[in-house]
Amino acid sequence: MIGHRAFPAEPWQLRETGLNSGLLAQTESLFALSNGHIGWRGNLDEGEPYGLPGSYLNGFYERRPLPYAEAGYGFPESGQTIADATHGKLVRLLVDDEPFDVRYGELKSHERVLDFRAGVLRRDLEWVSPAGRGVRVRSVRLVSLTQRAIAAVCYQVEPVGGPAQVVVQSELVANEQMPARAGDPRAAGVLQGALVPEEHAAREGRALLIHHTRSSGLRVAASMDNLTDCAVDCRLQAESWPDLARLTVTARLLPGQPLRLVKFVAFGWSATRSRSALRDQVAAALSAATGSGWDGLVAEQRSYLDTFWDHADTEVDGDIAIQQAVRFGLFHILQAAARAEGQAIPAKGLTGPGYDGHAFWDAETFVLPVLGYLAPDAVSAALRWRHSTLPRARARARQLGLRGAAFPWRTINGEECSGYWPAGTAAFHINADIADAVIRYADVTGDREFEAGPGLELLVQTARLWRSLGHFDAHGQFRIDGVTGPDEYSALSDNNAYTNLMAQQNLQAAADTASRYPERAAELSVGDEETAAWRAAAAAMYLPYDPDLGVHPQAEGFTRHQVWDFAGTPRTRYPLFRHYPYFDLYRKQVVKQADLVLAMILRPDAFTPEQKARNFAYYERITVRDSSLSAGSQAVMAAEVGQPGLALDYLREAAQMDLADLEHNAGDGLHLAALASVWTVLTAGFGGLRMREGIPHFAPRLPPALTRLSFRIRVRGSLLVVRVTGAEASYAATDGEPTQVGHYREVLTLAPGQAQTRPIPPLATAARATQPPGRAPAGQPAAREHPGQPG
Repeated sequence: MIGHRAFPAEPWQLRETGLNSGLLAQTESLFALSNGHIGWRGNLDEGEPYGLPGSYLNGFYERRPLPYAEAGYGFPESGQTIADATHGKLVRLLVDDEPFDVRYGELKSHERVLDFRAGVLRRDLEWVSPAGRGVRVRSVRLVSLTQRAIAAVCYQVEPVGGPAQVVVQSELVANEQMPARAGDPRAAGVLQGALVPEEHAAREGRALLIHHTRSSGLRVAASMDNLTDCAVDCRLQAESWPDLARLTVTARLLPGQPLRLVKFVAFGWSATRSRSALRDQVAAALSAATGSGWDGLVAEQRSYLDTFWDHADTEVDGDIAIQQAVRFGLFHILQAAARAEGQAIPAKGLTGPGYDGHAFWDAETFVLPVLGYLAPDAVSAALRWRHSTLPRARARARQLGLRGAAFPWRTINGEECSGYWPAGTAAFHINADIADAVIRYADVTGDREFEAGPGLELLVQTARLWRSLGHFDAHGQFRIDGVTGPDEYSALSDNNAYTNLMAQQNLQAAADTASRYPERAAELSVGDEETAAWRAAAAAMYLPYDPDLGVHPQAEGFTRHQVWDFAGTPRTRYPLFRHYPYFDLYRKQVVKQADLVLAMILRPDAFTPEQKARNFAYYERITVRDSSLSAGSQAVMAAEVGQPGLALDYLREAAQMDLADLEHNAGDGLHLAALASVWTVLTAGFGGLRMREGIPHFAPRLPPALTRLSFRIRVRGSLLVVRVTGAEASYAATDGEPTQVGHYREVLTLAPGQAQTRPIPPLATAARATQPPGRAPAGQPAAREHPGQPG
């Protein structure tokens, strides 16, 4: 999409210069606004036409049954699907009794701009009705990053070429009819009529709707206040019904006489609070918003984002599309997490109902590492949400006959929602992924209060899981059998390398952290005997290795499996899971997404440089990237093993994942992990960023196509600015205490306000790895693909 003539590549915005009705669902995701609590898809103001309407509140869901052909012990009994909340962004327009609908009349111009610095979605258009009446419409929409419960719209209409009677209808709508969804099996199950009305009211410019969900019993309140500004007298009428509240504004306008409506919308939901409490909550939020006024909300939004970009901006010279993509990604990641206090960060944020609105391991492994350097408070909040779900995770572990905590593969409220247990329940690595996020957050921020509190308890309960899940074999090696690693084309494997290495880190970190905080450890009933058991298991952890091939199997015995017939697989049969049975995939050497490669990134200490290079080359030839999670990881490792051109191609694929809709499901919401990976490739891949014991180390290496890279990170209170060219790198600490950074093998000490520059040593390059036929990265022309087989 970024290459489409209607979507120019620009550094600080995503701009659509013409409306394409065939891309409505995709653009609704791309132009979505959120603050982590409220999510508004980028639907047209008037509501129709649409690809998929969507207004979401984080954590607000409906229960649905999980049917099984055959019941089994431990199977989750019900699932959760993000519920469409009350729609508050609708502003309908009639011109001389003709409803404004872009499908009728003449749409003379139409432009939308998502502004990454201002945090608003702007829309400008000119339309002529079938009866020949022309109007110009300008709207600006925001979801407030400073006032958590508030979203707002400023809508202005003005006649063009002659007078017109204009009717503007500002609405709250519940249970809006949804389109039938088909195709992608990962798309959300649509729940029609999930909201049961409890209360409605409308008076003057204000209106209120209160509902509860039919099965989950969650109560939601939505209220709006509308302010109008017009040069002529307007007639106002407020009315409400159980599922609809409306303010109608009518005026006869001349050219040059705009009608302006500012709509403030407040939301609140709760599983426990009373109807009157929620009513008062949204009323108070509206009062604060109207007190700020529209201009105040816009100024607050810009100020919030100015501060964020001052600490987080990443600059790239040499590829404007990558420059746009990294800022687009950071903007959406911030939107997903900024005000998600007390709730998860779903895999698609609040941009759509894909994956049923569930949170996976995506957040801890791909999103939180980025936010840890740029918005650490959001990481603390996300991990505290995980901590709040510990009682359910511990209950799940007991149900499975294990100690500690078994966190869910996919969830909204902390309960397991995956009905396919080989890919869900057996993917125990999510427990180590959560532990990894705790370790990384503490290392980057030095937040000892968190580490000694929620952090230690998360580490302890996940370590207990690994000690009870694994066992020592006759040779004294600690094994973890029958699990599913990150690669979902393999399942129920013995000693998945990623799982074992991440569990090893988890066990060691739990023991070390308990030793640092003995009083708190005692409160969790952690004693010397238990920490010794963790250390013993970590020290004896089994890591599979194939001496004949000189590579690490991603799981024990994997390299002895038959190789998938890549040459005989047409391109039209990808992704494979839609065209072949999982049984066939599980027993072949074919990788959906980076697994062993990801392990080498997250546990670099476990591999030599030579092992990394051999492993990478081997797995490149059998990895098909049927997952949006893969390209970024492959890019980071390609850069590390001396293949900068391949790394750049993978970076371009990650950058295009949603902007070009490479997975053909961006209409259901954006892929936050892929968006995060663009920043990760630039900083960890081409910047070589690795954290080791509180010190950021860098090994910069730019591909020739990128002439300059600059990024900012905050480490333990100090803001660091890193600038890289092809020949040298400079490091500066702008504030905080004196800070140490590593440049290749040298450690530098930076005083605040001081910069140091070092040359980049000559880097050895390796032969470009090959991919399966037809599976070269999207950033690489097809003519450069080279088929290959592992061996």
